[in-house]
Amino acid sequence: MNIRSYRPEDRAGIIRLWEEDDPNPSPWNRAADILDNKQSYQPGLLFIAEDSGTIVGSTMAGYDGRRGWIYSVVVAPSHRRQGIASKLLALAEQELISLGCTKLNLQVRDGNEGAVKLYESLGYRIEPRVSMGKRLGR
Repeated sequence: MNIRSYRPEDRAGIIRLWEEDDPNPSPWNRAADILDNKQSYQPGLLFIAEDSGTIVGSTMAGYDGRRGWIYSVVVAPSHRRQGIASKLLALAEQELISLGCTKLNLQVRDGNEGAVKLYESLGYRIEPRVSMGKRLGR
């Protein structure tokens, strides 16, 4: 298992992984668009797990100079519960720290108790916040 930063030649593999994780995305959530937008606005902070040349996990993060965000963590079903998500998050955290980040946030979809348990085991805590969103354009 190799955990490393994303490279342009990983594009097809990461899109495949994300599409398998979300086979029916909304129009604003297409894997190729997300990847292309991330790479054009804030390259870096995208990490992959590779097993025998196949991308089996990824995490995508961002940093605004004040706060870091974990945007997504995806691990192929065949490779879950092997510590891959923890390793991907550790690499993202190290990179964010090197940029000066002192606070990291993430969101979990309601009902995803497995993810909540994982994040809690890694030191994340539920905070008294309300998450709000507004769709723009499209």
